[in-house]
Amino acid sequence: MNDTSPLANVSARWIPDESLQEYLAWKFGDRTSEFFTPICIIYTLIFTLGTGGNVLTCTVIARKRSLNHPINFYLFSLAVSDLMLLVLGMPLELYEMWSNYPFLFGRLGCYISTSLFETVCLASILNVNTLSFERYIAVMQPLRARSQGTRGRALRLIAALWLAAAILSLPVTATHGLHVSSFPNGSRIEESAVCTVVIPLWIYKSIMKATALLFYVLPMFMLTILYCKMGFKLRGANVHKLLLKTQMQGSQGPYSVARSIHSPHHPVSKMLAVLVLVFGLCWAPFHIDRLFYSFVNTWTESLAFYYNTLHVVSGVFFYLSSAVNPIIYNAFSTRFRAAFHELICRHECTRTSQLSRSSVYSLPIFPAKCIPTSHSLGTTDSSGNTHSSVL
Repeated sequence: MNDTSPLANVSARWIPDESLQEYLAWKFGDRTSEFFTPICIIYTLIFTLGTGGNVLTCTVIARKRSLNHPINFYLFSLAVSDLMLLVLGMPLELYEMWSNYPFLFGRLGCYISTSLFETVCLASILNVNTLSFERYIAVMQPLRARSQGTRGRALRLIAALWLAAAILSLPVTATHGLHVSSFPNGSRIEESAVCTVVIPLWIYKSIMKATALLFYVLPMFMLTILYCKMGFKLRGANVHKLLLKTQMQGSQGPYSVARSIHSPHHPVSKMLAVLVLVFGLCWAPFHIDRLFYSFVNTWTESLAFYYNTLHVVSGVFFYLSSAVNPIIYNAFSTRFRAAFHELICRHECTRTSQLSRSSVYSLPIFPAKCIPTSHSLGTTDSSGNTHSSVL
């Protein structure tokens, strides 16, 4: 701090509150972020959509016997990690945008919050990777998948990946701590307490670079290769089946051939591919934000502005990734869509029935056939045969 400051030789306990607040604003910046209001509105919308969708996902997987498949257990675990990010991470981040200092939960709270955030982030990444690898085995080696794809194995893998996420979060957690600034005369400024990096920055920056490489760049590269191989495999299977069909029933014409080749033979794989794509796009700004901070050694006013803007944008996309997964399930999975509709409709029908009984003048709002039939849980091919889907 500059020794010419009027507060340089004054003890903190003798400073009026107004002067102390002015000093804190001069040294640490505004207590409330200029982005707080718009981000609060956006985060509220994401929080409402994300918590509702992920609770609905966990509920239908837990209740519906037809959804008790090992693949869906990974989706349940992913929904839990998304819920934890929204419920534990978002409110704390909003509070810090509203009041950058002081940090209210003490040194232990700083360690716990950092550890939980990193653990849940890593668990999400590991869930997506494990889910994709399991689907790759199911497509490329179906016999092996049938023998190994048990519920017990899925539960053990989920427990292992959460344990691994907790252990792998320790390096980042160890870099953080509670930092309290002091006046030049040695008096501590308790109001300046922040949960931040307390070790040499070069160590923290090295960890950030390694984290981005090991838990984003390499996994997304591997997942791209896996889904490309699955795509070629499924496309080849479609073409082979089409050739057998045309040999037995005659040619179907060029339009029918093209439509059959491009039909979604495995909607589960298609849904997971979209999930991974959205995951990669939404998490890219988060890791770019960390790498930006890691590679900048000398900060200027313009660099600080770009970084702060990127930090806000990365937060929006980061939490958005936790809210869009249930939308993807509903859009690409017939079984999830039917289960969502059944659960919501059952709730609405129950509420309407209660309202109807409460007044002799009330009439039913919803039709009697509100709950879909079991036939809606499958897909029907061109021959009229109904097939069940994993999801």
